[in-house]
Amino acid sequence: MAGEQKNADRKIKVLIVDDSAIVRKLLAEALATEADIEVVGTAPDPYVARDKILSLRPDVLTLDIEMPRMDGITFLKKLMRFHPMPVIVISSLGQASSKIALEALQCGAVDVLAKPGGPYSVGELKHDLPLKVRAAAHARLQRAPAAPVVAAPPPIRASFHPGNPSTIIAIGASTGGTEAIREVLMGLPAACPGILVVQHIPPVFSTAFANRLNDLCRIQVKEAADGDRLTPGLALVAPGNFHMT
Repeated sequence: MAGEQKNADRKIKVLIVDDSAIVRKLLAEALATEADIEVVGTAPDPYVARDKILSLRPDVLTLDIEMPRMDGITFLKKLMRFHPMPVIVISSLGQASSKIALEALQCGAVDVLAKPGGPYSVGELKHDLPLKVRAAAHARLQRAPAAPVVAAPPPIRASFHPGNPSTIIAIGASTGGTEAIREVLMGLPAACPGILVVQHIPPVFSTAFANRLNDLCRIQVKEAADGDRLTPGLALVAPGNFHMT
């Protein structure tokens, strides 16, 4: 019992990796008041991060994907192959950055968070980051393959009724769910019932997520908008921070 209590009281150790000193400070401050989380260190690039991962043994890593010396995606691929651990990607809100952030999720990151600044406030960061760190700390990881597999799997064999508008599929997912959703949707035939997807993901990233799924899947996938009609062979993805009715 004493051992169990000690483990329950153990803080989640976080290492922050970002080339911006300001962002490192903001991320650290967002976690500073959390009783169950401890920022054990920061690193300005992947080379420093590599050494600190070995010496500090963090439970969760926050990772910028746009850094000098080695970009975050390259570092993430190496990390997930040789030293898998929960990684939260910190990305700017641009369209190109959103696509890279989704690539990071494909490579093994468990979640993505918008960088503070602009439309994403420091207050939102203080609310969202601790929640994502706790969820990431409990994520189940698998050692990543040498290269992610994106080829469409064989269609799932199921007793669907093509053209029946009264049949729908509803999918909900949180941390780590983007790749699970991709695997499910890529296996569905074009004639499957209409699908509603609610994935806990920041705004802007949801647009890139839906577009990527549309490119990969047999079915049509789009980000949902007011007034959309759900039809067979179509999956509607709720915009970030929204649910659907």
